[in-house]
Amino acid sequence: MADQINSLEELGTVAIDEAVVIEETPREPVRDELGRAYATGKRKDAVARVWIKPGSGKVTVNGREINVYFARPVLQMILRQPFTVAGVEDQFDVMATVKGGGLSGQAGAVKHGISKALQLYDPSLRGALKAAGFITRDSRVVERKKFGKRKARRSFQFSKR
Repeated sequence: MADQINSLEELGTVAIDEAVVIEETPREPVRDELGRAYATGKRKDAVARVWIKPGSGKVTVNGREINVYFARPVLQMILRQPFTVAGVEDQFDVMATVKGGGLSGQAGAVKHGISKALQLYDPSLRGALKAAGFITRDSRVVERKKFGKRKARRSFQFSKR
């Protein structure tokens, strides 16, 4: 009982002296034996499995080129957003497989997967991607249909007679 504290002043000095200093360890890159980073992206009902590796900027989705699979320019722009925000355009090749949902949800899922994979490949890119909101999964999904309703909230048509 020699370590007994008798006053508040002693308590303050003991707490300061014995404070545990937690140093942030820098994040380590996560890559497989082929030098690729893998991540899963999700949006609505779509789930994308994404692999990135250093390359010339070639993007393949379900075995097809980006401009064949996502024909609309808006969807292609959505896929390229993580690279422009991180400042690494045409430096990584992307191979993605995506299932479920429609084209818009699939594009969002691949974008989410690319962002997570970029952050795993090079942890220094995390700040820019996080600030742009690309690491966070967009949790908005279709609302379920309720009984007594025509859709989720739409009522049946009113008939006076």
